[in-house]
Amino acid sequence: MIKYGEWLPDQPPLNNPGVTTATNVVPAAQGYRSFPSFVSFSNAATDRIRGIFAAKDTAANVSLFAGDAGKLYKFDQSNSNLVDASKSGSPAYDLAGAERWRFVQFGSTVVAAGGTGEELQKFALGSDSAFSNLAGSPPKADFIAVVRDQVWTANIDEGSGRVPFRVRWSAINDETSWTVGTNQADFQDVFGGDAGAITGLTGGEQATILMERGIAVAYYVGAPLIYQINMVETSRGCSFPNSVARVGGLTFYLAQDGFFAFDGKQSQPIGAEKVNEFFLKDFDDAHTDKMSCAVDPSNQIVAWSYVSANATDDTPDKILVYNYAIQKWSLLEVRAELIAPLFTPAYTIEALDNLAADLDSLPAPLDSALYKGGTFFFGGSVDKKIHGFTGSTLAGTIETAEFPVTVGRHTLVTRTVPYFRDGSVTMQVGSRDRQDDDVVFDTAASLTDEGFCQHRSQGRFHRVRMNITGNWDFAQGVEIEGQALGRR
Repeated sequence: MIKYGEWLPDQPPLNNPGVTTATNVVPAAQGYRSFPSFVSFSNAATDRIRGIFAAKDTAANVSLFAGDAGKLYKFDQSNSNLVDASKSGSPAYDLAGAERWRFVQFGSTVVAAGGTGEELQKFALGSDSAFSNLAGSPPKADFIAVVRDQVWTANIDEGSGRVPFRVRWSAINDETSWTVGTNQADFQDVFGGDAGAITGLTGGEQATILMERGIAVAYYVGAPLIYQINMVETSRGCSFPNSVARVGGLTFYLAQDGFFAFDGKQSQPIGAEKVNEFFLKDFDDAHTDKMSCAVDPSNQIVAWSYVSANATDDTPDKILVYNYAIQKWSLLEVRAELIAPLFTPAYTIEALDNLAADLDSLPAPLDSALYKGGTFFFGGSVDKKIHGFTGSTLAGTIETAEFPVTVGRHTLVTRTVPYFRDGSVTMQVGSRDRQDDDVVFDTAASLTDEGFCQHRSQGRFHRVRMNITGNWDFAQGVEIEGQALGRR
């Protein structure tokens, strides 16, 4: 059996140790698993959504927020509306260019940063019905995170102009206290030689500060310094501000030379000789501001949505997927302006009526995490609506490496035997005589009653494509049968 190894588009197709195509699937230890489609469950916002965030209060009640260029919203599952929860004023906000909403939860308060043109916003869970300016005169900021028991901001504007290399944090356990020198509220400028502007910020027990040409780490040391900031990476930095996501002790990001995982001390390449070359050719760098990155811990993946070179507009149309547990990649062909980890309030039977006219038209099965409330699911937005990866199973395509049946001989592939679980499969064989010829695939063949597919595909080099549809679960590999025809 030819087992489905890892997707390695950067390697030549001939004798590739993995597979040459792994589309609309996610990596598994041995083969690939299915992935659900991207379906809407909210009504539309006024404009393109620029940020999504889910939060829980102390009673485990769930709130789902979103924001566009002019408004902040709170999702109402009773009617699927995105209810305007903006601060007073019209327009309440005016995000421009590549600015996005970035959210954190600090205790029972959600804090939102909308870039250096907007005041930090706060929403008290369980009591507020609208956002308002965060008290304490905090800076305006592109990036926000929670580090230990303080709110951090980075790439900021304190009223006198933008300071792209500065970080500033609140007092301990008080997001409304920002006076420098009070209860350990403070700021530092992060230079690191020619590190450039801050392009990302992640929190936890320490702060990871990603810059254009470097990465710094901030450790809490107490008064008077409060945090010690060390520049630990100087050979590279994060070139794309929307390419950053954190899970556990790892921060994932995209540099000019590919994808990396930073563990707090150093960066490890995760895309070199695997997907970096493919991505940099496929990525439309005229739309770097449309990229987004998020972690789906239930599937142990980190994903990057981006506008491909073949996209028909500036909407991201592909998602590059990395399974950080087994260090393998795949690709989703899905339109998603943003991707984000989500959970929603529980739905009542009456509330389901607002999603669809009947049960068959619901955007997800009745046992989906979308309806349970408080249960994590992976989602995002497109076409001004919040979506979830909760729909029907995507049709997957997996293509083996290229191989000779008999080295140096012209051969005929007559049968393939696919190994998969559930769903429906058709198989195609692609063949060519020379490495500079185009690969020609035969007509897709369905399974016979005996469990194989029939082919008559001739050439010196062959590859096999599996097309798997329906409610499939797993694809593991394929066997082939062929025979030598002579030398040509």
